[in-house]
Amino acid sequence: MANLITLSRFVLLFPLIVMAYNAPPYWQLMVDAPLLVLIVALDGLDGYVARKRHETSVFGSIFDVAIDRVVENVLWIVLADLDLVPIWVALIFIVRGSVVDSIRYAAISRGETAFGMMRSPWGRFLVAGRFMRGFYGAIKMAAWGWIFQTQPWSRLYPELWADWSLAVASATAVLVYASVILCLVRGAPVILEFLAAQGASGKVSSPGRAGDGVRIR
Repeated sequence: MANLITLSRFVLLFPLIVMAYNAPPYWQLMVDAPLLVLIVALDGLDGYVARKRHETSVFGSIFDVAIDRVVENVLWIVLADLDLVPIWVALIFIVRGSVVDSIRYAAISRGETAFGMMRSPWGRFLVAGRFMRGFYGAIKMAAWGWIFQTQPWSRLYPELWADWSLAVASATAVLVYASVILCLVRGAPVILEFLAAQGASGKVSSPGRAGDGVRIR
């Protein structure tokens, strides 16, 4: 059941994309933002259902992370293609997501969870903490929802748009930059803890190599 909910988020993403490109302005105004809210809300529901029905699994964790990333990356790419956000925003999310998810998949293959792999207190707070996860999701949803909601305004309300376009652009910039900053801040602990773990593994093997040198002499 939880995996079906996760899959439904992927399916609903495509009507949203079609609407953003081809729907009349009125339909974009009425449908795009609510559809986006539904897609994001299902992200929380699939995890709740998995825990409630004891359906948690390695596959479910990987599937959920993969769909999360597909939804996120596709939305930023679409918004960049529509010239509603700069292209570098999409590139940051794609690169950060690729690096972090590669590390997470390695942890999942060892039987850990995407969030349970965090060891440091600040890493657990920024990455695994319920507050930061919810806050980050809310900021991204606010950014996407605001952009999709305001997309048709210039065609529906041209006179008002002439007066308020600068204010709308400023609000968009604040939400987009906040999303980018949180993206990088939450990705940093995953990468740093991974590098620290690799460094610790190297240090463990160093004495053995040094000992071999002593025995050779």
